[in-house]
Amino acid sequence: MTDAVIRGIAIHLPEDVLTNEDLDAQFPEWEMDKIAAKNGIQQRHIVAEDQTGLDLAEAACRKMFAEGITAPNGAAQGDIDPADIDALIYCTQAADYLMPTNACILQHRLGLPTTTMAFDFNLGCSGWVYGLSIAKGFISTGQAKRVLLVTTDVYSRWIREDDRSIRSLFGDAACATLIEAGDSATTGGHIRECVYGTDGSGAANIVVTGAGMSGAPLDERSANRGDGPTMFMDGPEVFRFTLAVVPKLMQQLYEKSGESVDSIDQFILHQANKFMLEHLRRKLKLPKEKFILELADVGNTVSNTIPIALGRAYRDGRVQSGQTLALVGFGVGLSWGGVIVDWR
Repeated sequence: MTDAVIRGIAIHLPEDVLTNEDLDAQFPEWEMDKIAAKNGIQQRHIVAEDQTGLDLAEAACRKMFAEGITAPNGAAQGDIDPADIDALIYCTQAADYLMPTNACILQHRLGLPTTTMAFDFNLGCSGWVYGLSIAKGFISTGQAKRVLLVTTDVYSRWIREDDRSIRSLFGDAACATLIEAGDSATTGGHIRECVYGTDGSGAANIVVTGAGMSGAPLDERSANRGDGPTMFMDGPEVFRFTLAVVPKLMQQLYEKSGESVDSIDQFILHQANKFMLEHLRRKLKLPKEKFILELADVGNTVSNTIPIALGRAYRDGRVQSGQTLALVGFGVGLSWGGVIVDWR
């Protein structure tokens, strides 16, 4: 059977950086040292006024094409020819236009063949995991051999300047992930079992109002938050959702894959914030040495948190050939998903 294999991850961060010192200077009453001790974030990258998520996505893809597939030591393992891309899957909640999709515009900017299938899908923190599953489906059914999965989030465009709880959390980013058809000997991350879940009854807990086709808020908590698109998040409700859902998700993933805490070498969960992740680690009884934290210099980058953490962990040797990984995303929707990956 043909395997779907993660062959490379390219990360692009905007040049502008918003540090905790910057926020302290603007809002001394926020006491950013106390916030950072809890959320584990020291800075976040912010998209420039004249940039969009599509610009970040293009930069990530061009980095992927320029660098090719490389080993952690920098050794070249293969070139990436844009002409060989069969599918472009674009996950974003901040499309440049209501229509056409960002994927169609990006196909043209990158010079991908007109035979390339290209489409957007709208998910947040679970988006990258869902994207892997979509790519695996195309590859396993013979509809594609090389899939480019793009994730882009620019939450800074929707966050009120004086909203301490979420402005201190979120950063902007884009990632390009190359997924190829391969066999058991192909180098990279072999995508295995996936599990998913959705609970739309919690949709109002993370929402952007003032955008889309409805002028009505989902409930009174997100009403009257200002002109234009404005983000609202009920942090305590999201925390409760996470602690309730993720342990069940992990149990389903163990049962479906036959894996366990002992057999999995690394766990990479959506990098929401340090406080939440440490609570999850303890509840799931995961050893610290198997639990990757990678958000101090980027913040919560939504659909990009897992590929950023995985890409960095692979490059610095924390993820190695022969390891089995559990990758788990959860958040806005409410939506969640998990996948087992064998790294070879």
